[in-house]
Amino acid sequence: MDNGYIILGIIALLFLSIYGFSYLSVAREKMAMKRDKNKQLQKDALRRERRLKHQAIIDEKVRKFNERKEEIKRELQLLEQSKMQQKVS
Repeated sequence: MDNGYIILGIIALLFLSIYGFSYLSVAREKMAMKRDKNKQLQKDALRRERRLKHQAIIDEKVRKFNERKEEIKRELQLLEQSKMQQKVS
């Protein structure tokens, strides 16, 4: 009977080790998935940040373009007014 308890203990240890090994692989897979998810979130944040910077540059260019367009429009109006004054004189 003494050997029976030893054999049962060995079999129980075998099943526990198999369970532990299978759980270890699942735990590693979950950790890898979490790490990949964090990397993807960082990439998305960087991409979003780059887009915002790029959009700010575009907005600045559009603002400068509109200012220049208004300036040209005012100068053309002044030229038209000076032509009208020369015709009147």
